[in-house]
Amino acid sequence: MATSKVLGYLESRKNLAGAACGLAGLVLTFAGVAGPYWPVVVAGLYGAGALAAPPERPALPDFPGPSEQLAEIRADFGRLETYLADIDLPPGAAGRLAALTELLTALLEPGWAAEALARDPEGVHTVSRAVRQDIPEAVDAFVRTRWWTRLTPGTEPPERHLERQLGLLREEAGQLASLLRDAEQRRQESHTRYLEDRSQ
Repeated sequence: MATSKVLGYLESRKNLAGAACGLAGLVLTFAGVAGPYWPVVVAGLYGAGALAAPPERPALPDFPGPSEQLAEIRADFGRLETYLADIDLPPGAAGRLAALTELLTALLEPGWAAEALARDPEGVHTVSRAVRQDIPEAVDAFVRTRWWTRLTPGTEPPERHLERQLGLLREEAGQLASLLRDAEQRRQESHTRYLEDRSQ
């Protein structure tokens, strides 16, 4: 630990600036300017250089980039699909879930769609939240409530809530897909205008 601190200081800006100023002090000594007090001059210049040097800037945290985040979400989506395959859903809810997962699969599939998604941090967050929180929570709540409903017949069927939740999530994912499409369309139109301006 102490060795790494010493090595870190030797490579630091303060040491390098101090060493440069100390070297200037040696040059002054050999030029005859410092006289008999040359050790004090060299040490003083080293200290002044070390104090004047800007402080070390700590390295930024190495957070995963959008592409890496999508790879993690894609892996989580695979685990979610494995979980969903073991759940027995009513036909209406199963159909809405299939439509939702089909859209999420298209958004997460490696290629130009995922690249467009990676350029939209809010979109990445929306997909991540759907995969890691909203869909599992909706399905798990349905499974739990269905069990209680069997004990107390006559209450509102839990599949109604599940169908509504999955429908809302499908709408949200559809809006995201529309936003990504619009962004690509604006990009295309911008390139057209650029080519038109260049040809004039």
